[in-house]
Amino acid sequence: MSAAVLGYGERPDTGYGRSFTLAFVIHALLVAILFLGVRMQSSPPDVVQVELWEPPPPPRVAEPKPEPKVEPPPAPEPPKPEPKIEKPEIVEKVKPEPKPKPKPAPKAEPKPKPEAKKRDVDLERRMQEQLALEQATLEQQRVREQLAREQASMRDKALATWFGKIRGKVRGNIRVTIAEQVEGNPEAVYQIAMLPSGEVLSTRLVKSSGNKAYDDELARAILASSPLPKPDQPGLFQRQLELRFRPKDK
Repeated sequence: MSAAVLGYGERPDTGYGRSFTLAFVIHALLVAILFLGVRMQSSPPDVVQVELWEPPPPPRVAEPKPEPKVEPPPAPEPPKPEPKIEKPEIVEKVKPEPKPKPKPAPKAEPKPKPEAKKRDVDLERRMQEQLALEQATLEQQRVREQLAREQASMRDKALATWFGKIRGKVRGNIRVTIAEQVEGNPEAVYQIAMLPSGEVLSTRLVKSSGNKAYDDELARAILASSPLPKPDQPGLFQRQLELRFRPKDK
């Protein structure tokens, strides 16, 4: 059953409006307090200046200065003698003698091994054999050269002897009157071709004496001397000879 049916009227709502108003006022106060607190913290702090000073000291009264006493001048002191400067003695420093260097101990030579000793003996023996062989070769070469020089000397002497015989026979066939007409002692050289028997095949003038009559007389005398003398050793024979003649040679 409702209140209207029962005969009761609706109760007026008197507490809600005041409650809402009070709550709104309290919240507004809280917001204002917070705003002011933040504003006060963000503002710069106040600066307080304090001056510290003392009162000036009282002026001093100048005291009267005592009159200076006049003292007699001091007597002059006698002159002091000049101090003698002694020359310092020069002391020569003695050089310390150098300490002798310790001599190094001689190193012990390693004993040669039997195999190495044998190799050394074989090497020395081969070297001696090679040296003996070289000395023998040099000696043989020296002997051969000596024999060659002796043979060449003997050959030259034999050829000189043979050429002398030929020139002697040719001079014997030159007419004395023509040889005496030649001035000085010029040399004429002839090349002669001959056989082993000594027979002359031909003559050719290689160098003239400067006197044609003497040159022609030499050519005639060479042909007249055929056969020419043969060498003492058949091995020295030459088919062509180059002989030199001078009119005053004998």
